[in-house]
Amino acid sequence: AVPVQLNTRMNVAKSAYRVFSANSSAACTELAKKITERLGVELGKSVVFQESNRETRVDVKESVRGQTIFIIQTIPRDVNTAIMELLVMAYALKTSCAKNIIGVIPYFPYSKQCKMRKRGSIVCKLLASMLAKAGLTHIITMDLHQKEIQGFFSFPVDNLRASPFLIQYIQEEIPDYRNAIIVAKSPAAAKRAQSYAERLRLGLAVIHGEAQCSESDMADGRHSPPCVRNTTGHTGLELPLMMAKEKPPITVVGDVGGRIAIIVDDIIDDVGDFVAAAEILKERGAYKIYIMATHGLLSADAPRLIEESAIDEVVVTNTVPHEVQKLQCPKIKTVDVSMILAEAIRRIHNGESMAYLFRNITVDD
Repeated sequence: AVPVQLNTRMNVAKSAYRVFSANSSAACTELAKKITERLGVELGKSVVFQESNRETRVDVKESVRGQTIFIIQTIPRDVNTAIMELLVMAYALKTSCAKNIIGVIPYFPYSKQCKMRKRGSIVCKLLASMLAKAGLTHIITMDLHQKEIQGFFSFPVDNLRASPFLIQYIQEEIPDYRNAIIVAKSPAAAKRAQSYAERLRLGLAVIHGEAQCSESDMADGRHSPPCVRNTTGHTGLELPLMMAKEKPPITVVGDVGGRIAIIVDDIIDDVGDFVAAAEILKERGAYKIYIMATHGLLSADAPRLIEESAIDEVVVTNTVPHEVQKLQCPKIKTVDVSMILAEAIRRIHNGESMAYLFRNITVDD
C-alpha cells in the first residue's frame, strides 16, 4: 500500500476582517459608514434593535468564524443602551467563533468617573471589566478623559488624538490665527493647552479661580471628629487642624486683550463653564472666542446657551453624533476624524506599527 502524504503546510495568508456597527440608531451609524468607505469594505450584515420591553437584541447575519472583527460604536445620548448594544454584539461575535474582536469606541463613556469620589465607585473600571468579559480583545478610542484609564484594561488600548485635525482647522479656518492665544479654562487643562500653543507657536493663558471640583459639600460624616474613648493611659487622637479651602477670585493669567481666544478641552458637555469663561475673556479684551473640543456631547440646552453666549464658534469632531444640536445652533462646526480611525483599523489588521499616528504628539496632549 502506498502511504498517503498529507499537506501540512500552514496557510500564511492574512485572515479576513469585517467591520460591524453595534448601533441601533441610524444617526450613530454615519461614522461607521465613513470609516468603511475609506477602508473600501462593506459594513457587516447585522441587526441591532430594542425589543418591546427595551431589551437589546443582536442578530449577526453572516459567518465570522476565524475572522478579525472591528465593532464601531458611537455613543449617543442614551449611553446605557449603547453600552448594552456593544456588550451583546461582542458576546454574539465571541460565541460565533470570531478570532479577534476589536472595539472602535471614539468616545469612551463613563470616562469622567475614573476616580474614587466620596462613597462612589470607579465606574470606568467596571465598564472595562465588562468589555473584557464580553469578548473584546483590543480597543481603539480617542482622547480619553484621563490617560491612566488605559491601565483599567487587561488588553491593549490605542488612545488616538484629535489634536492634529483641530490644529489644522485653526490654521485653515480661523482668519488671522497668528493673533490668537490658546486658553485653558482651568489649571487642570493647562497641559493640553500648552501642547496646542507650542505646536501653533502661540501664547498661552490660563483662567484661574473657577470651582475645580463638583463634589457637593453636604455633611456625610467625613468631617466629624474621631471618637475618643476614655481609657486609662490614652489621651485621644489629635489630628492637625485642616484649613478650609477657599476659592480664589477669578483671574486670567496671560494677556488676551485684542486677541482671538481659543479655549481647548477634551469634552464639551455642560457648557456653563465655557460660557462663563467666554464672558471673562470678553471682559479682558478678547474680540473673538473659539472653543475646540474632541467630544461634543452638548447635552440638555447646550445649543441654546452657546447661541446666546459670547462664544463665536464651537468646533468638535464627529466622535459623538450631534446633528440635532447643529440644527439648533449654527455656531457648532464639525471636524471629520474618520480618516485616522480607518487608518488605525488598517494598521492593526495588517500588523503595522501605530507609531505613525502619534508623530509629533506630546505626552500631555
